[in-house]
Amino acid sequence: MTTAAPPSSPAIFIDADACPVKDEAVRVAERHGLPVHFVSNAWMRLPEGPLTKRVIVPEGPDIADDWIAERIGPNDVAVTADIPLAARCLKKGAQAIGPTGKPFTESSIGMALAMRELSAHLRETGESKGYNASFTRQDRSRFLEALELAVRRAISASR
Repeated sequence: MTTAAPPSSPAIFIDADACPVKDEAVRVAERHGLPVHFVSNAWMRLPEGPLTKRVIVPEGPDIADDWIAERIGPNDVAVTADIPLAARCLKKGAQAIGPTGKPFTESSIGMALAMRELSAHLRETGESKGYNASFTRQDRSRFLEALELAVRRAISASR
């Protein structure tokens, strides 16, 4: 049985639109007694739990990202595939992890942003079709491991 985390303890923020690891995030959050905020611009079926918070923001570009970036703080953890949102979270002292388990870090975020811009340019010029790789069981496993490590770091840093 878990209890609600104290206000100063870390939280997990999920960029919930198209996030394939919602159930996994709740399992890790509940194991550590941390709140998890699912932020989206539409109602969606979400895992239920005493620490699960549903946040529905108005539709519009980057409104969910803005909500997360305005509220995330040091020692919190963001789960997002959105590289600019990950960069904003890192600037606030939070950790950021992609749904495939790839952590965004201060040393890797610049290259990730540059590659995102290059990919967008190649799609605009027709050089690339922009297909995304499918989500695999290995991605899910890597995510669980990365989130567990991030949560442990966040808890340790918040003490």
